[in-house]
Amino acid sequence: MKKIALALGLLTTAMFANAADPLNGTVWKTIDDTTKQPKALVKFTEQQNGTLSATIQSILTPGEENSCVKCEGPYHNKSLKGVTIVHGLKNAGGKNYDGGTILDPKNGKSYKLKGELAGNKLNLRGYIGVSVLGRNQTWVRAN
Repeated sequence: MKKIALALGLLTTAMFANAADPLNGTVWKTIDDTTKQPKALVKFTEQQNGTLSATIQSILTPGEENSCVKCEGPYHNKSLKGVTIVHGLKNAGGKNYDGGTILDPKNGKSYKLKGELAGNKLNLRGYIGVSVLGRNQTWVRAN
């Protein structure tokens, strides 16, 4: 009986350890921090190493579909649709995230990223060096 209880306990622990992150598979509407208007829909995907990435699914601002002129590498002068703008984001416990980077397609630069999931909102902070030197964005859940 003890062996069965131990096996069930280990199985339950393994199931929780392998549970997908709450952001995995969710779609978010990005909101421009200056105009407060929706810009794009991005989808989070959990990678094999347990980190999260987010890829632009569609552009909501007419005329900005091809505005990755300052992006480097394979995204240079390409459509923003399909661009992965978040890389390496990790769950830091509970509803907090840290350790990622975010690409700003307007200037082609990447910034350190941390965030907090607050119901249907994802509060993000992109920064250089220390968090004080950065800016905030709030994304709204689209699904």
